[in-house]
This record gives sequence, C-alpha cells and structure tokens, in this order.
Amino acid sequence: MIKNEFKKFSKPAIVFTSLLIVGIIAACGGSGSGAESSEILIDGSSTVFPISQAVAEEFRVNRPEVQIPVGISGTGGGFKRFVEGEIDIADASRPIKESESEQAAANGIEYTEFVIAYDGLSVVINKANDFAACLTTAELKMIWERGSTVDNWNEVRSGFPDKPLRLYGPDTDSGTFDYFTAEINEEEDASRADYTASSDDNVLVQGVSGDQGAMGYFGFAYYTENSEMINVVAVDDGDGCVTPSVSTINDGSYSPLSREMFIYVNNASLARTEVRNFVEFYMNNAAELAEEVGYVGLSDADYQSQLEGLN
Repeated sequence: MIKNEFKKFSKPAIVFTSLLIVGIIAACGGSGSGAESSEILIDGSSTVFPISQAVAEEFRVNRPEVQIPVGISGTGGGFKRFVEGEIDIADASRPIKESESEQAAANGIEYTEFVIAYDGLSVVINKANDFAACLTTAELKMIWERGSTVDNWNEVRSGFPDKPLRLYGPDTDSGTFDYFTAEINEEEDASRADYTASSDDNVLVQGVSGDQGAMGYFGFAYYTENSEMINVVAVDDGDGCVTPSVSTINDGSYSPLSREMFIYVNNASLARTEVRNFVEFYMNNAAELAEEVGYVGLSDADYQSQLEGLN
C-alpha cells in the first residue's frame, strides 16, 4: 500500500504556512492552470465503477488531499471524454474501439491500457419468476435481437406461462451493451430498442425487482449486491446450464458472457505523481477490492507484469 507521510509543524510555523497557502490559492485562482492538480478525474463504465470507487476510497485513506470523483457515464461516454483529454482515467467494460483510438491520436492523447478484473455479465429476472432458471443463448438472441417482437414469456419457450415480458438493460453508451449484443445477437450494437434503458445499473436492478415479468442484464457485482431482490439466470451455450459465479467466471466456463474489464490512463496524466501513485495502488490492490465488490481478480503476476510497463 502506498503511504503518504505528512510533516509536523510547530505553532509559529503554522501561521506562516497558513499565509503561504492563502497566497498560493489566490495565485492559482487567477491563473486557472499551471499548478499540479490534486484531483484525479475518472469516468466511464458503471460496471467498473464499484472497483474504481473502492480503490479511490482506500487510496484516500493515506492521501486525503487527493480528490477522486468517479463518474458513470458509460464506457462510450467515458471514452468520449477521455479522447478529448477531459479526464485522467476511463473505466471500460470493453476494449477501446479503433475509432476511439484514432480520435485520441488525432487529439494527441497517448494512453496505457490495464486489465483490472474479470466480470460475468449476468442475465437477471424478478424473484417471482420460478420458470426461467436457465435460458439458451438462442433464446436470449430471439428476445433481444434487432426487430424482435417477443413480449410474452410463452413466446420464448413452450411451457412458459402467459406472462408479459418486459426488458431492462444498459443504454447504447454502455460497454456492457456492446459486449452483450456482440456475443448474444452476434453483431455489436444490434439490439431491439423497445426496452427500458439506463446508464445506471442500480436503476435496472430496481426495474427488474419491481416487475414480475422483467428480464435485464448487467455486471455480476450488481447481481451479487442485490441477490436478495432478483434472481440470476443460468446460460446454456450448448454445453449445459452454467450460472455466473467467481469460479465459473474465472475458469471461463460461464460462456460467452465472461469478459475482461479495463482502465485506460492518459499518459500525460501519469506524469503527475498522484496519478502514477494511484495507478500503482490500483493495480496492487485490484484483486482484493474487485472480489470485495463482486468481481474476479487476476493473478498477482498479471497485475505486476502490467505495472512493469510503467517503468
């Protein structure tokens, strides 16, 4: 863990120091730039948010002077800000797209990618649903593909009840949306549009938990955090029904919805001591904190090999 040591001042020194601080604040307030920032700006994936938020809170235990606001505008929304140089770190539940990388290059933004954890994108249903414990990837595609008109559970499988099916899912700026559509609908961004969309996974949890006919999808951590309110669906990709769990995500048997999660760091920001220290702290603590919030950590060797690229 990275520790920050603070000097102790005598009482006479406090008066001088206070006056000096006032002078510095006044000078910085007039310029608006040029001073080293004590703020690390993070935005992007709501799926990665719990990890980055946990890391930020732990980092600030010893570095309380560093402000670390963490936004949830979605992976796409985070990248839009990142490639413009507006934020230091982008949380992402998918790799950066070629078009986004090209935009970053055009703006002179160089970056470093870090894999921070594994996630098992989870399909969830209302607690009252006792019949859809497992769905095939073909059934999920039939429900979610572009142009689908399936709006009743009895259209999904013979024997399912005559019950309205209402859908909840990430918005189109979400990396989770990109990943789900690519893996289930076999074409990224190809999805029916008539569903309740949100960039906030907590909104989706509330929607599914309050609607008996509901189905939704989001990151594994949001299921584990709310497992008393919603049920998770096992997925059959042709080798039988597999439920997302730490073990099935880690060994890849929860297929095809296991995935890597990332942070992207602006290399110019890494030149600032507090950002570099934060990234080092992030990678040294990601495994433990990722698992605390419901995801699966990498091996220590995987984290260290990525950190070596900073030297």
